[in-house]
Amino acid sequence: MYALIPLFLGNIRGWEWLIILAVILLLFGGKKIPELMRGIGKGVSAFKEGLHDTKKEIEEEVKKEDEKK
Repeated sequence: MYALIPLFLGNIRGWEWLIILAVILLLFGGKKIPELMRGIGKGVSAFKEGLHDTKKEIEEEVKKEDEKK
């Protein structure tokens, strides 16, 4: 899992997170952040669903191949 995280995110400590959050708050404003997070959540959910569907399809194909043998 750590291979998916870019290298620069591994070195971020407490103060850096506060600065990043402050910049995000300044850029998007307080009213846009919930909308932004909702969009990110929907995207992550759709991605996980796609992974699950792909895994299911692969397992079904493997099962069919095993039955043919």
